[in-house]
Amino acid sequence: MKKSALLALPTLTLGALALAAGPATAADSWSFQAQLAPVNNSTAAGTAMVDVTGDQATITVNVAGAPALLQGMPYGHAQHIHIGGQGVCAPPTADANGDGVVDSMEGKPFAGAIAVSLTTAGDVSPASGAVADRYPTGGAYNYERTVTLDPATLQALQSGNAVINVHGADPAALSPAATSAVNPMNPALPLATDVPIACGQFVSSQMAMPEGPADTGVTTPAENADLNAVAGVGVLGLLAAGAAALGLRRRATQRS
Repeated sequence: MKKSALLALPTLTLGALALAAGPATAADSWSFQAQLAPVNNSTAAGTAMVDVTGDQATITVNVAGAPALLQGMPYGHAQHIHIGGQGVCAPPTADANGDGVVDSMEGKPFAGAIAVSLTTAGDVSPASGAVADRYPTGGAYNYERTVTLDPATLQALQSGNAVINVHGADPAALSPAATSAVNPMNPALPLATDVPIACGQFVSSQMAMPEGPADTGVTTPAENADLNAVAGVGVLGLLAAGAAALGLRRRATQRS
């Protein structure tokens, strides 16, 4: 056997070991869900889901029991993901001005500030928080949209600090003080459009890699066992190849 062929044996074994031990790469994915419960004495309820792959989030919201009309027109229900607060829906005791409802400003310390405006088209930033003509309408609706998620919102979802609010109360069900007030984010609209009617906290329903567990930099005992097994096979292969090469060299020396 030629010397070059002898030297190639350990190299081939090393290559096989590296190929066997190398981790597969795939985009991270997460799934979060929220149960929407009625707030502010409303009848609205539903569910929300956020499925994330990389920085892309597919958001679905299903709502029923919301007011269908506002001033005789289909009622556009603003809906937002809030972060940076306590990560909970505001309780009735948050009604600081005593008008009988907890509006978005009163609820901000609890739910947090708007991070994503769940509009049907166009911008999804906080700037679109009260753009009435780009939100789902009616008493019941199914919403789905894929948006780019910023790192702060993803971190809030992962840590349980993200809340979803659906807005749009029935003006007839509000107190005279609340009925006469305006939406703090859009004074052209009545306060009813700002009042949350359903709220839920997002919780993680899945945290996994499509092709295996997320790479945290820490291996479990089972993973260590698998890696040790692969490494052991590779080392044995190297030793065997080295021994074979040494034996061939010795035989070649004896013949000469």
